[in-house]
Formats: sequence, C-alpha cells, structure tokens
Amino acid sequence: MPKLALIPPHDHHRHHRQLLLIFLLISATTAAPASATTNYQVFREAPQFYNSPTCPSIHTNGMCCDQAVHVAMTLDTAYLRGSMAAILSILQHSSCPQNILFHFIASATANHQHFRYTISRAFPALVFQIYPYDSKAVSGLISTSIRSALDCPLNYARNYLPNLLPRCLRRVVYLDSDLVLVDDMAKLAATPLGDSSVLAAPEYCNANFTSYFTPTFWSNPTLSLTFSGRKACYFNTGVMVIDLQRWRAGDYTTKIVEWMELQKRMRIYELGSLPPFLLVFAGNIAPVDHRWNQHGLGGDNYR
Repeated sequence: MPKLALIPPHDHHRHHRQLLLIFLLISATTAAPASATTNYQVFREAPQFYNSPTCPSIHTNGMCCDQAVHVAMTLDTAYLRGSMAAILSILQHSSCPQNILFHFIASATANHQHFRYTISRAFPALVFQIYPYDSKAVSGLISTSIRSALDCPLNYARNYLPNLLPRCLRRVVYLDSDLVLVDDMAKLAATPLGDSSVLAAPEYCNANFTSYFTPTFWSNPTLSLTFSGRKACYFNTGVMVIDLQRWRAGDYTTKIVEWMELQKRMRIYELGSLPPFLLVFAGNIAPVDHRWNQHGLGGDNYR
C-alpha cells in the first residue's frame, strides 16, 4: 500500500531538517555485534527523549496504563528500517515521549530476539512488548491480490489486533511500518470516536468506492445491499485509532474473517487486506483529519 507520512502544516524548512535528522540517526550498517553469532541489522543509538514538565506521570507495569499513549505496529525483517524510522519520528515529535508504549506484532516464526536486540540497542529507554502472531489461521484465507506484497500474512495482523494485545488495553493507535510522523502522537490518539464508532481513520469519499469490489459482488442481489443505509467511503487502514473494547464487544474479527472466507468461495474483491475492513466498517467510522495522512506520498503506482 502507499507509504504514509503524517505531516502537520508546519514550516517546510523545519520539516526538511527533521527528516534529515531522522535519516542521519537511523543510518544502518549490517555489521554484527562482537558477541553475536548472527548478523543483525544495527542502527545508531537515538538520543534520549524526555517528557515536558506538564506531562502526567504514568505507571508502565503490564503495558496497560490508561494515561499512556499506546501505539501498535507490525515488525518484519524486510521493513525493519522503516519501523525504526517510524519509532524515532514518533518520539522526536512527542511532548511526552516517555508516556508512549509500543506494542509490536511479529510473526511467531520470526526472530524475536533479533527485534528486541535491535530496538533496545537503538532506543534503550523505549518501553515496548513484542507479541507473537500465528499466521497459520489467516494463511488459508488470503487470496492473491494485484500486488504480491499485499499477500503477506503479517498485513492481516490488524484484523486480530484486539485478540493479540492485552485485554486491559482500551485504545490503541495502529500505524503501518512505512510512515514518518511529524506531529505529536497524543493529538492523533485523542481523536474522538463518538458514542459508537469502533475506529477512526482518514476517509476519502471522492474515491471510486465501487472499484474496490468485483462485478460479481455488485451483481449479487444480496451482497450489493451490504452498504445499504451506510455512507460508505474508502478509508486508509494504515492510520487508525481503535477502541479495542468496542471491537471485542462487537466481535469484529469474526465479521472480517467471514468476508475473507466468502472471498475464497467467490472472488468479490481484488486488493489484499483492505476490502474486508471496508465491508465491515465503511460508513460507520469516525474521521481522522487528512493532515495526519499524506495519502499516496511515495507510493508505487506502477500497477
């Protein structure tokens, strides 16, 4: 999916300096530490980021503090450099960086020791947890899409996020691993969800919504009524604020999986993990201001 950059309307020269700093700080080498027997990606240690005097004190025991800002991302060896850039940019632009807790989802078969070593070495004070994601269940539900990169099982981890994270968590900001954030994460995390919305995301109602589903879907008299009574718009799942308790109460993971099972029987969409989200949530989400998502910036538009 297109790479994302979360950019507020600040001075462009300041923005360029910030991106340059990010580039300089996370320049990677492939040299292994002397004591390691495996070649790990090694990143330079980032500076320590401290809370401003007005930040509330939090207790990070158990990763469940309601006063903290909780960020969820996936970890993958191929995208690790992007993840490190995202982490740095989040800390760098936060007024309360020590109040941000990171929840990383990684394949159960991935080298979690590698991830822990790499992250801890670059960000020694970072509070984070890595959760194993067993992709076996979803692997049988993935249909080939127009881009092979979208078929990676880890792309579907967001479907199971409320089941993977501690049940004590109430709200989390889910971010794709290919973004750079240049404003305070706490502002995004505070996006209002209203009385009933399960999630908030950037909506694009000028997009051709019908193109996300096949003629088979629209010609079926039952399926075509899916969005009846809903002002359904395309939204980007790479930037989402999620109420985990509402998700669990509504069993939305099951609803998403049911659409994926139907897709295996009759092809109703073409584009990876996004359409099931649209089928379940489109028209019923809270909006995220578009300034939080520079849609399509850096995207590969070859196909």
